[in-house]
Amino acid sequence: MNVPVTRRDAVLGIAAAATLLAVPSILRAQSAGRVVVVGGGFGGAACARALKRADATLQITLIEPNKTFTSCPFSNEVIAGLRDIEAQQFGYEKLKADGITVVPQAATTIDAQKRSVTAADGAAFAYDRLVLSPGIDFHFEALPGYDDATSEKMPHAWKAGAQTLLLRRQLEAMPDGGTVAIAIPANPSRCPPAPYERASLIAHYLKTKKPRSKVLILDGKDSFSQQRLFEKAWKELYGDMIERIALSQGGRVTSVDPATRTIVTEFGNYTPDVANVVPPQRAGRIAGIASAADATGWCPIDPVTFESKLVQNIHVIGDACLGGGIPKSAAAASAQGKACAAAIVNLLAGRAPDTPRLTGVCYNIVAPGYGFSLAGNYQPKGDIFAEIEGGATSPVDAPRELRAREATEAERWFQTITADTFG
Repeated sequence: MNVPVTRRDAVLGIAAAATLLAVPSILRAQSAGRVVVVGGGFGGAACARALKRADATLQITLIEPNKTFTSCPFSNEVIAGLRDIEAQQFGYEKLKADGITVVPQAATTIDAQKRSVTAADGAAFAYDRLVLSPGIDFHFEALPGYDDATSEKMPHAWKAGAQTLLLRRQLEAMPDGGTVAIAIPANPSRCPPAPYERASLIAHYLKTKKPRSKVLILDGKDSFSQQRLFEKAWKELYGDMIERIALSQGGRVTSVDPATRTIVTEFGNYTPDVANVVPPQRAGRIAGIASAADATGWCPIDPVTFESKLVQNIHVIGDACLGGGIPKSAAAASAQGKACAAAIVNLLAGRAPDTPRLTGVCYNIVAPGYGFSLAGNYQPKGDIFAEIEGGATSPVDAPRELRAREATEAERWFQTITADTFG
């Protein structure tokens, strides 16, 4: 059948250019500078490459302890057995070929006065400008009973890699008729729709392999991004297999007991067969070491330059920063990395940075061949980013042809952003 062109189709056009992302034009610096980037995910790697492409004379150092980056986008498909973990993994060879110095160490200390970063092996790296792209760490103090040791029994799988595979193995070992509980924290959080995508794909796995099983969502929020789209898909695809207990219904998790695998909420306790607990989050640890994080645990920035409001000559991008209306996502991190690179090049040359305009798209896959998306445009407004006109979301009553097309577009988006960042 012919699918009518709707406002939603605009998302596909946005998605096709999402990794190019509208950022200010970059003018070449008049003299070489030293820029250190800490964190080699979608934000940090994109920033390092954009800096080097803008001016090959810049000395760019990327400090990242992992020799292989494992992507969170599409990792829910690994959990559901639809994808191999190797499809999520990327190296830094192309960045090295670009002339970027890649240091396979963790950054341990930052001396903002001397403008120096020290790595775990003791090596020090001087900078004129420092970019922090550390992603998230967990705010364990906000969830009694949960820590790194607990995550081996009640995995979060919110940092892709070993935890992703652990949760997958637990699902495979669970008997038919069991319950999988997913504990979701309040915002701000990395990729807010991702827990609901995860619930969907776990339900798909269970429907296929263990059809008497259930998915229980214990939610620290009353509403969530693209809620109507998710709930319609759940009803259509999974019937009553997914149950969600919202904040106002007592869904907020207050503590966990790893010894008994018990999740404690305000109005009841749950002991599921598989407990996927996503803890509250904050900026990656190095942001606190640099004194770039405030009492919220996140990093306030100037949205034009991404420079920290707390520490001079340090810029913060990606999940770690307080971005206002722009979500914490791979697309947003990539956009911020490129816009930050533009600002730094102009600052090093003594020019005023342009005002960035960021464009990004977020896809959710709820079953093979069934996807939907949300696209947005963002500009600085006061101290934060605000959404501006031009965004679009999938219609709730779209035909299956559009859902299938968006699932295909999601894969193309992933191929494009990973090639642009690491390829």
